[in-house]
Amino acid sequence: MTAMTGASPATGMPPGVLALRAWKPHVPGVREVLHAAFGAHVYPLHTHDTWTLFIVDEGAIQYDLGRREGRARPSMVSVLPPHVVHDGRPGAPGGYRKRVVYLEMDLIGEALIGRAADRPVLPDPGLRARVVALHEALECIDDAFEAEVRLNAIAEQIRSSLGGPAPNGPTTSDPSDRPLAQRLRAELDAHLFERLTMASAANAVGVDPTRLARAFARTFGIAPHAYVTGRRIDAARDRILGGRPLADVAAEVGFADQAHLTRRFTAFLGVTPGRYQREATPRLWSLDPRSISGRRGRTGGC
Repeated sequence: MTAMTGASPATGMPPGVLALRAWKPHVPGVREVLHAAFGAHVYPLHTHDTWTLFIVDEGAIQYDLGRREGRARPSMVSVLPPHVVHDGRPGAPGGYRKRVVYLEMDLIGEALIGRAADRPVLPDPGLRARVVALHEALECIDDAFEAEVRLNAIAEQIRSSLGGPAPNGPTTSDPSDRPLAQRLRAELDAHLFERLTMASAANAVGVDPTRLARAFARTFGIAPHAYVTGRRIDAARDRILGGRPLADVAAEVGFADQAHLTRRFTAFLGVTPGRYQREATPRLWSLDPRSISGRRGRTGGC
């Protein structure tokens, strides 16, 4: 990464800014997502009314949080609390590249602001990989349900790391898991092709979203978002084999558009929906079964 000395003709970015993307996903608890690369930009002192969860992908960030100096490097996960004054500046030659999620106050809680100000770097093993997976899910509107499930688990881990209250409900297998999981499965099945949120499902079941997702995974061996994706792919396959246009299939089974259907379908089955439609339908399925009765030794005609 090299620092910029003037505005880029290609991007129109101001001096010091190499790249920047920001968006507001349809994920409860997320105010904004920011992906940015800064060569020489320096943030002035400021505060947020949100929690700032961020990772550094390249370079390093130097910052003052309250009256303490901090540093963020690629191996770290950092969380800056609301209402605490801080700045930000490059901490390595060439600047830095970062990914940020701004979280609503109540997702982590006001009570932990002081503890986060004292130790904003979270040491939990595996947390960075979970945050990376969260960002990957936040990139796509079709993955909003997955992002919400991942976010709730990360928020619980952050609260625990900062010395917050114990998780809401048991963290090991519990007799109540199965009835909770079955109620969630029924709720997901009832709204399978709609825009789903764990917040609404948990409200319908009457249990904390993270507790409910854990119960589901322990009972059925699959995360709620993975279950939904698999069910939607099954529904898509049925429609594709029935000859429905792919764009119609995508809309009918809950994907944003055909491109999103193709991405998920290909990841799941290893082939595109178009190729599946062309190659997966046995040619004799359209014949009257009586016309092939007694034809022994023949398969589907392929």
